[in-house]
Amino acid sequence: MAVTVASMLHKKGTDVLTVAPDAPISAAVEVMATNNVGALVVSADGAHVDGILSERDVVRHLHEHGEDVMGRPVRSVMTSEVRVCRNEDTSDQLMARMTASRIRHLPVIVDDALAGIISIGDVVKYRLEELETAASSLREYITGSSY
Repeated sequence: MAVTVASMLHKKGTDVLTVAPDAPISAAVEVMATNNVGALVVSADGAHVDGILSERDVVRHLHEHGEDVMGRPVRSVMTSEVRVCRNEDTSDQLMARMTASRIRHLPVIVDDALAGIISIGDVVKYRLEELETAASSLREYITGSSY
């Protein structure tokens, strides 16, 4: 059975790094580099999602506009149409959504507010745990003992 977003967040935590829409891209890049993350949720108030800024967004704009882009506000580079997920969504649903949309981060929304973020790395980690548990259960069933 696939794990839910709620159970992933219970283990992972609900901390989300955000950046204001008016912050310079250089500041957002510094936060991403310092915290070793590939995306930041763009939020004016820390509770509502205005957009998402990924490494991919920054690289594309650097390629198109050069280093001057680093002084521009985040809102000029961010992805405005953000795909999100909810607590009841499963790892299988997230994998399908992320693969189809070619995205690596999904903000979690609960009661119309930002409640966490799930990355493709999180989904893979929990999916591997599911598979290991299933394999262990099968070994026990077949051999009649635990490993």
